[in-house]
Amino acid sequence: MTTPRAEAEPPAAPAPLAEIIRLATPTVLVTFVQAIAQTAEAALIGRLGTEALAGYALVLPLLMLMQMTSGGAMGGGVTSAVARAIGAGRMEEAAALIKHAVLIAVGMGALTTVLALGLGPALFRAVGGAGAIFDHALSYASIVFGGAVLVWVSNILGAALRGAGRMRLPARVMTAAWVIEAPLSGLFMLGFGWGLAGAAAAYLIAFGLAAATMAAIILRGGAGFRPRLDAPLRADYFRRILAVGAVATVMATIANLTVVLMTALVARHGTAAIAAYGVGVRLEFLMIPLGFGIGVALTSLVGRRVGAGDWAGARATAWRGGLLAAGLCGVIGIAAAVFPHPLAWLFAADPEVQAALVVFLRWVGPSFGPFGLGMALYFACQGAGRMRWPFAGSVARLGFAVGGGWLLATFTGAGLAGAFAAIGAGLAAYGVLIAASVRRGVWR
Repeated sequence: MTTPRAEAEPPAAPAPLAEIIRLATPTVLVTFVQAIAQTAEAALIGRLGTEALAGYALVLPLLMLMQMTSGGAMGGGVTSAVARAIGAGRMEEAAALIKHAVLIAVGMGALTTVLALGLGPALFRAVGGAGAIFDHALSYASIVFGGAVLVWVSNILGAALRGAGRMRLPARVMTAAWVIEAPLSGLFMLGFGWGLAGAAAAYLIAFGLAAATMAAIILRGGAGFRPRLDAPLRADYFRRILAVGAVATVMATIANLTVVLMTALVARHGTAAIAAYGVGVRLEFLMIPLGFGIGVALTSLVGRRVGAGDWAGARATAWRGGLLAAGLCGVIGIAAAVFPHPLAWLFAADPEVQAALVVFLRWVGPSFGPFGLGMALYFACQGAGRMRWPFAGSVARLGFAVGGGWLLATFTGAGLAGAFAAIGAGLAAYGVLIAASVRRGVWR
């Protein structure tokens, strides 16, 4: 029996692996530059004293959440919408989407300012901020979140360029911004004597310059088309961005909540365990440049194929990129699990912390491969506009890590190894669930 023409998929046209690597490389590199710049900034803040560094640490989770939601979450919605419009040959729609994206960025930036400045002080006190530490946190937060619109506009414009396939342009702009940010921060903090407020000012200046530069690039047609600023506002254009971006924003919040709750669970095992988990989470975050870099390339490549109706090519492209991320992250994770002692010695001086970190690496390291697969395919799902399974993966990660850790600690006496095993199970469940969605029954 012949398959009806309406149900038949066109021949797959997956992106070559070389193209995925070419598009991913600029974003991977700029993410590493960002990590280096923020590490250097933390070292400079340390010269202001322990209380200033502690105040900065209180604000950092909120700062990272803003970067994640504006760049990878809502930004992914913009990248996906623009890529699908271009893939379908609807260039007028792509041009109009820029205006809608900027309006979303301004609105989300304003909302970030209101929430961070309104709820921030209570949050800082709740996690132990008091006295000079609280004052430093408030000084930094009031400036950096007061200008949240600059961060949102910069990241959303970069996402629009990536949706148009211009990966190198936003990467170059943000690399220059991060290269400027660290020394400018040192100048303001130590040279001008502005303290932690100087670091916040430098951060906003860097993102303000990045936003202005990318706006100029887009206005002169650097995305491959000129934006239609006179386009009427359309609810369906907002929906195309928010259908992906809003879900991804909730997922980013869940990911941060998972880390907070696991910190509380690990705290039962003592100070050394908390310190080891803090280091372990940072090692886990080193997977993000690889997953994010490959992932944003997949958002654009998959989005274009979906826009053109080539679902088979979209799935094949997603799997190529996902397996690349899984391989790279998996090699790192297995190496960490097999040879944990050198890493523990490198990142910790206290023998108790080293011992706890070895336990973390042995139980969590093997899950880095599935986690990398899940991260890359999560961004591919953004390109396809299929976010239900990735959302389920985020909830499963929370459930396995926090719920599983609590059950193991309460009923089996598994101790710290049980808590870390639950974290590893959560990362693996996240990757497996998202990978299970990249199939014809869902992507069609």
